[in-house]
Amino acid sequence: MKLKYIIFSIALWIACANQNVFAQERLSLQDAITIALNNNYDIKLVNNEVAIAKNNVNLGNAGILPVAVGTFNTGGSKQNTVQTQSTGTQRIVDGARSTNMSYGVGLDWTVFDGFAMFANYDRLKALEQQGRIVAKGQIITTISDVINAYYNVVKQQQLVVASDSAIDISTYRLRIANNKLDLGRGSKLDVLSAKVDYNTDTSNYLQQKNLLNNYMVTLNQLMARDANIKFTVNSDMTIDNNLNYATLASQTENLNPDLQSAFISKKIAELNLKQIKGNRYPQVSINSGYDFNRSANPTGFSTKSRSNGFTYGLTASVPIFNGFLQRQNERNAKIGINSSELTLEKTRQDIIAQLTSAYQSYSTYLELVKLERGNVEIAKQNLDITLEKYRLGSIAPLELREAQRNALDANSRYVEIQYQAKLAEITLKELSGTLNIQ
Repeated sequence: MKLKYIIFSIALWIACANQNVFAQERLSLQDAITIALNNNYDIKLVNNEVAIAKNNVNLGNAGILPVAVGTFNTGGSKQNTVQTQSTGTQRIVDGARSTNMSYGVGLDWTVFDGFAMFANYDRLKALEQQGRIVAKGQIITTISDVINAYYNVVKQQQLVVASDSAIDISTYRLRIANNKLDLGRGSKLDVLSAKVDYNTDTSNYLQQKNLLNNYMVTLNQLMARDANIKFTVNSDMTIDNNLNYATLASQTENLNPDLQSAFISKKIAELNLKQIKGNRYPQVSINSGYDFNRSANPTGFSTKSRSNGFTYGLTASVPIFNGFLQRQNERNAKIGINSSELTLEKTRQDIIAQLTSAYQSYSTYLELVKLERGNVEIAKQNLDITLEKYRLGSIAPLELREAQRNALDANSRYVEIQYQAKLAEITLKELSGTLNIQ
């Protein structure tokens, strides 16, 4: 059988195998991210926190609006009484029933508290903004995890195909060894050696297939769907090789969620000090209400009474001395501001360090991708030449096996370097807050 016919048969076998695989669901990266954003439990939980923070932003929660309370009271008693008048005459009443009822509406409104209520309102808005940033960070983290897992499946799927090719070559070698043995030109040792290598390649293929299935489970888990769903992914691993460090650093300063959250935490600490300082000022409240009272007492001086009407008033309080707690609270609040500033600077330094390290790795991997791509081409040409020589019987089986291993190793390195370069790209975009589904 001619070599080109054998290679054509191998390619046809791989195409058929891939066609069976692709009969499964084909999952694109955009689809994976969309499913994850809709189903991921961490995103749902953080969105609930954002909804709570949004609900908390209102004038009433800040203490700016008045408070109105309605009250109702009713009761009574049944008593036996003996009353002795000044003349010595006694008045005896058995089972005297007394009743009383009152209701009303009261309103209390703090109109001035040293501007603490306005600082509290700004604090609530800052907390809502921080919640949205945390939610954005969780979304970016989820997208990053999905992309990492997706390209891990892409990498493993390519390694499975490479393992298939190794089995095909080992099958071809075993067939030739058997044919030579049948013709009396080969040895049993060559057949056994070819069989061992065939079994080794089959074992490697099964292990790669198992890893692929495990990585699919991980991706399904991130998408919060049935872990047993089988799918295939696009084999392309396109790397964005146009990322610029200066641009990334500028975007990180403005868009990184952790940095934005640390900045808002500093703002919240400043508003907390403003609230505490409000306790130095007088507090002024107005109150008003409407009351209705009715009572009946057959043994009293007045057997029945009723009253109703409006009430109003003004209350003012001035803090004079509280055991130096005001000064203590202000000092603690200032320390809190200093801590938030330190946290902001530390966060900025940590993120820039991560960005620098990731960019260095990214640049290195781009160079390695070019190098390994060339190695794959060289190893492939070497394998083709070696395979032809083996068919003609001019080289030993060990030379073919060595060329086969070199081709497989070169392909594995190339796939791994591509994957690492893609991870570095994802990390840079995640740190800069620019990661999206494209």
